[in-house]
Amino acid sequence: MPDPLRFLVAESELPEDREKRRRSAGQSSGESYVETLCSLVPDATCDQVKPAEEDSPRQDAAGIARYDAVFLCGSPLHVYERTPEVERQLDFMREVFRSGTPAFGSCAGLQVATVAAGGTVRSNAHGHEAGFARRIAPTEAGRTHPLLAGRPAAYDAPAIHGDEVEQLPEGATLLAGNAVTAIQAAEIRFDGGVFWGVQYHPELSLREIAQALRRQAETLMEDGLARTPDDVEAQARLIEALHREPERRDLAWRLGLDRQVTEARTRQTELRNFIDRLVRPTRRERRGSGA
Repeated sequence: MPDPLRFLVAESELPEDREKRRRSAGQSSGESYVETLCSLVPDATCDQVKPAEEDSPRQDAAGIARYDAVFLCGSPLHVYERTPEVERQLDFMREVFRSGTPAFGSCAGLQVATVAAGGTVRSNAHGHEAGFARRIAPTEAGRTHPLLAGRPAAYDAPAIHGDEVEQLPEGATLLAGNAVTAIQAAEIRFDGGVFWGVQYHPELSLREIAQALRRQAETLMEDGLARTPDDVEAQARLIEALHREPERRDLAWRLGLDRQVTEARTRQTELRNFIDRLVRPTRRERRGSGA
């Protein structure tokens, strides 16, 4: 039998944010990512690193190259605030590119890869995109790109973010966007590496989206997406109920969702495509060349 795939999950929550997320969602962003990856590839080996933290061991290109894929989680850090934590994230991502290991990132993961390769990120021009990104449309390039294989001409996806990619780096390919966030999916090639990323969260369950809304209730009210904490709570409860009973058409109707979100397998489309259409072929090429 072939060796199992080896995944490296990079978690960029700082300790305080990590514990806050564990208290509400039951696990950190990295732990959530590992759980989803293990459901997609049960025999995979998943290791975690925390590149933003000062005392975390530095990962270099040679070490990263021992993995078949790298996954970058979401993060409350703002990439345009060039703090030591952010600089360590960017250094890690540059080593990922240099290693030639296929990489995938969601939300802040896309933003980190963008800045590491020379692009820019800003605060959302249209305010928060919270709960779900609506009517995401593939570009002409995205309609034939393997990352979005199986996605229709317009689809929704779990999302919650206050920052967005402003400009992709030179040579990157825009794959999808919507009216709120122009860059929802992209491919970035830089320094010998390939990155596929999305601004939304194919790795998250609906329950985690509900908890994320609760954690950011104050910000959502400031942005005018809710008037009171009760408004946020009502929306979160609907989403949680759909998580428990995804077959309930009445809940999906009230939330304006279809199977692109309600079905876990469809919701995780980009992750499966990345593994099947980039990670596995790259591994075979590396094995064939003796790398």
